[in-house]
Amino acid sequence: MTTMTLQAPDGGSFTGYAAAPDTIPAPGIIVIQEIFGVNQVMRDICDGLARQGYLALCPDIFWRIEPNIELTDQTEKEWERAFELFTAFNVEHGVGDLKAAAEQLRQHEACSGKVGSIGYCLGGKLAFLMASRSGTDCNVSYYGVGLDELMNEVPEVTNPLLMHVASEDKFVPAEAQAAIKAGVAGNANITLHVYDGQDHAFAREGGNHYDKAAAELANQRSAEFFAAHLR
Repeated sequence: MTTMTLQAPDGGSFTGYAAAPDTIPAPGIIVIQEIFGVNQVMRDICDGLARQGYLALCPDIFWRIEPNIELTDQTEKEWERAFELFTAFNVEHGVGDLKAAAEQLRQHEACSGKVGSIGYCLGGKLAFLMASRSGTDCNVSYYGVGLDELMNEVPEVTNPLLMHVASEDKFVPAEAQAAIKAGVAGNANITLHVYDGQDHAFAREGGNHYDKAAAELANQRSAEFFAAHLR
């Protein structure tokens, strides 16, 4: 719908794809990209959230490496480039940029003042970190990677966090999933759902592991979660 220019916390600027609902002001949602950049999948998610009545913004978190990255999951060459970006990505800088974007969205004239986040894959990890390190009102993590290494941050999650986990996630082995389940079990602010038989990115429409029924269930749970905590 439009491009929003955002200010980084340590100087410089980056952009994000923004989609606005018909009625404003509206609650804001930061959409956190996968390893493929702000591509059509992410833009479609923003547009879908706008149709649900949210002001959606997907920041370009790879801008420090290379701005305006846009890949698909359809070719081996694009996968190779995506993993290069994933390896080069600085998580601390990424969280700082997302926190800055969330506060700028919160202050936007079209925003009601409430802001949540939703992230996928790498974005699922960052959504978890937004829950533990930022003031976002609520957060949703889809098949976040590396979360078993972040369980020390669980006590810092004081606002609602919804987690979607794929039981057969090739990037999150069984032992990591067990550590995540045990690690979040004591925090009443965290709700975790496991999708049996599903692989990583089961909600990525058009992807190799897309499962319509599981995706619709997860997305419905996310919609109800946002309605409960951002309205």
